[in-house]
Amino acid sequence: MLPAAEAERLIFTLVSPIQAVERLVLDTPAAAAASLGRVLAQSISSKLDFPHWDNSAMDGYAVRAADINAVPVSLSVIEEIPAGRSPQKTISAGQAARILTGAMMPAGADTVIMQEETERQGSQVTILAQSEAGAFVRRQGSFTTAGAQILAAGKAIAPPEIALLAAAQQTEISVYRRPRVAILSTGSELVKPDQQLRTGQIVDSNQYALTALVAKTGAVPIPLGIVPDDREQVKAAIAAAFDQADMVLSTGGVSVGDYDYIDPVLEELGATLHIHSVAVKPGKPLTVAALGTSKHTKLYFGLPGNPASAMVGFWRFVEPAIAKLSNKQGPWAPEFVTARAEAGLTAGGGRETYLWGQLSMDESGYSFSLAKGGHSSGNLVNLANTSGLGVVPQGRTKIDQGEPVRVLKIR
Repeated sequence: MLPAAEAERLIFTLVSPIQAVERLVLDTPAAAAASLGRVLAQSISSKLDFPHWDNSAMDGYAVRAADINAVPVSLSVIEEIPAGRSPQKTISAGQAARILTGAMMPAGADTVIMQEETERQGSQVTILAQSEAGAFVRRQGSFTTAGAQILAAGKAIAPPEIALLAAAQQTEISVYRRPRVAILSTGSELVKPDQQLRTGQIVDSNQYALTALVAKTGAVPIPLGIVPDDREQVKAAIAAAFDQADMVLSTGGVSVGDYDYIDPVLEELGATLHIHSVAVKPGKPLTVAALGTSKHTKLYFGLPGNPASAMVGFWRFVEPAIAKLSNKQGPWAPEFVTARAEAGLTAGGGRETYLWGQLSMDESGYSFSLAKGGHSSGNLVNLANTSGLGVVPQGRTKIDQGEPVRVLKIR
């Protein structure tokens, strides 16, 4: 059994990031929203200064700082400047302009006095409080200048990036092709959720869980259904999955039972097996194999059939691999935080143990609450609402209430 950290390092050495690039046009809000999760293949430079010109950060009055050294002082209001209109006059000694948030600063003015610190009477405004020169003025290019990089290649697009691309008038971008991930469920005992359940059968929840988990990473899931425990059918299904995907996931068939065909079938197909099991609970049986050349390797993850084991294996090993495959900026490893254990955590000690529950934060930091009920690898019921996996390290049998616990954040 490989330790989890060693398995993670090995998996990263096997991942060949997608190199194919696509061009997206972001000429409408809907088209821009469709780019969510896509990974930039080229860095983006600004065509403009940000701000584009000196502008006001407040509703108030644009003045010369030299005119407000002593207050109160009365100034003549010579112009009103709303946002979107160019100033028409230059501010001279003893003058001011009424200015609204976002409006362009007039020539001659270098400071904005917020309206709460003024009194207006007709064409005169009295400044009641002193202010530093340059107050409430957003200077042209103070955020970034034309030609400067604003987004790096490898950045996954989220709503703030969409807003920035729109503001920078970047309506065409290059992104990496999304990875295609094929998903198989193996086992003659499995049935679809809409089928009648007979004695001894099990509903295939893994296909649904993994399809959703893959989609959440931004990759394209390809659910290929249930494969019965027949060696030739398993072989044909895996070969077909490799043909249409960049990565293949399966659940079941990776232990040492009479019908566990995954490992020998992979070898027959020419794949190299790198991992057979990991020192992790739940999820000790884990097959990781690679097919192809060093420049274009396709990975196979054979996850256990128990649903909790499959999902823990995905969160711990598969999701990070998809992040690298997608060409996202690193680090790709799962995010771990230190939290306060709200209840005691127990483990056998022989493997690194992951216990699911809720990760929360308050003014004192992170806390981790263990999900109520049994932590069986077949228990989906209390796996719902999981936001973190508390880790009991290999070699330890408990973490007491109130002690620090390392928690894997569920993204």
